[in-house]
Amino acid sequence: MSERIYRDPVHNIIRLRTDTDEGQLMMRLVDAPEFQRLRRIKQLGLALYTYQGAEHSRFAHSLGVLHLMTRVLNRLGESHRIKEEDRAAACAAALLHDVGHGSFSHVMEKVLGFHHEGWTVRVCLSEETEVGRLLRSFSTELPERVASIIEGKFHPAALAQLVSSQLDVDRMDYLLRDSLMTGAKYGIYDLEWIINALQIDEENDRIYVAARGLYAVEEYLQARYYMFRQVYFHRTLRSAEAVLRSILRRALKLLEEGKEVWCAPGTPFEKVLRREPLTVSEHLEMDDSDVLFHIKQWQRSSDPVLNDLSRRFTGRRLFKAIDLDMPQAERADFLRAAREMVQRAGYEPEYYFIEDHAGDVPYYNYYTAEVAEPKARIYVEDGYARPLIREISEVSEAVRGLKRYQLNRVCFPPEVKESIYNLYHNVAPEQRAVDAAR
Repeated sequence: MSERIYRDPVHNIIRLRTDTDEGQLMMRLVDAPEFQRLRRIKQLGLALYTYQGAEHSRFAHSLGVLHLMTRVLNRLGESHRIKEEDRAAACAAALLHDVGHGSFSHVMEKVLGFHHEGWTVRVCLSEETEVGRLLRSFSTELPERVASIIEGKFHPAALAQLVSSQLDVDRMDYLLRDSLMTGAKYGIYDLEWIINALQIDEENDRIYVAARGLYAVEEYLQARYYMFRQVYFHRTLRSAEAVLRSILRRALKLLEEGKEVWCAPGTPFEKVLRREPLTVSEHLEMDDSDVLFHIKQWQRSSDPVLNDLSRRFTGRRLFKAIDLDMPQAERADFLRAAREMVQRAGYEPEYYFIEDHAGDVPYYNYYTAEVAEPKARIYVEDGYARPLIREISEVSEAVRGLKRYQLNRVCFPPEVKESIYNLYHNVAPEQRAVDAAR
């Protein structure tokens, strides 16, 4: 058997077979410049400001997702017939699901208003990208099939659910990978038993978990919940993202006002800052280094706000943060008074007083049937003698007990920390001991 081997910290050995048409396609997609670009985009963005080991890339994650898709399809293929063309489309979609991701995309998308899924579809459908040409050379229908999986429109829907749902190979990989690379052990769960328990409900065209896998899926959902609380919602990470958003918003505003902001001339990032539309090839030119290089240059900006924010970001002198655990009426009074404190200290609240809410996070930190789309819900087999396939929260008390983690937080310069902490403790004295322990 001819194969290419990747050593991986999560899965140990990832094999790409080169003696099959599907394997040849996957290998060529990995070698395509659009996919190689993912080496230059960090999977966790600014998490390295908190967890110094979180340097892993979207390239490594995407390879892991392909590896898991291959394993899951092999397992499902033991008891279900999966067409070769459907298998190829599912594997390609798993590999390419992040190919349109931009630099620090969850921050950039919020400021600039675009979404990486749309870019991923454009990359796959484009006749100008190597990825698009490779997909088309395998099958003229393959680009559209891959795009439909990514958009959640593909049939059989069960295969699309493996790429994007509440229990998909994307989440399966990133929980384990992010947990390993950050050193936070909350994301560990029994991957092997989940793969072993996956089945296809052919009558309803959906993935479900055999009864023996229920506890493993409960563990997976709890791992996801705690990873959000301890890693993805970490106050230092969110503070770094708040500073980055303020930098980008300040640069955009200065340009809109016709003021001077240094940009590398003729580059796609200059067009981004000027809110000009990008072509697919221009979008794919950008990676993390473009954003970081401009912020490094803005440390010399004549604008005091852009200058200061860029220096804070580069030197990791981030904002402080405080979680607001108080009634809504008191919260409004506190926010108004704290904003005035920031302004009196000489900082523009628009850039130096940032409210951070859970709704800002682009994916759910918990699972309930109410927030999961019907096609994204998790279904499990209930019972052994006369099994029924039911939505998991109907079966699992542990899942029903998962509560949404409400993130209500404000970020502000450390120079006003003492004043704002004192204000907060006067408004909510019961939180004094809690915050002191953090």
